[in-house]
Amino acid sequence: MIAVTINGRRVDVEPGTTVAAAVMRGQAGFRRSVTGELRGPLCGMGICMECRVTLNGRPHERSCQLLCAEGMEIATDA
Repeated sequence: MIAVTINGRRVDVEPGTTVAAAVMRGQAGFRRSVTGELRGPLCGMGICMECRVTLNGRPHERSCQLLCAEGMEIATDA
């Protein structure tokens, strides 16, 4: 198993898990729209940008395109 941190909470995932799948395991949303609605992955292939997270301090990373790695720090805006 791989340990990542999502919004300060440790989550263990299997190798090969995308960051988006790890976030979806218990998170209501990835970010909020300009009107405050929760947003999440739509296309799953990096085009819609709805799955953006801050990854190891880098904002606006497309979580559906990245695999989890040990010790990753993931933050959502939700």
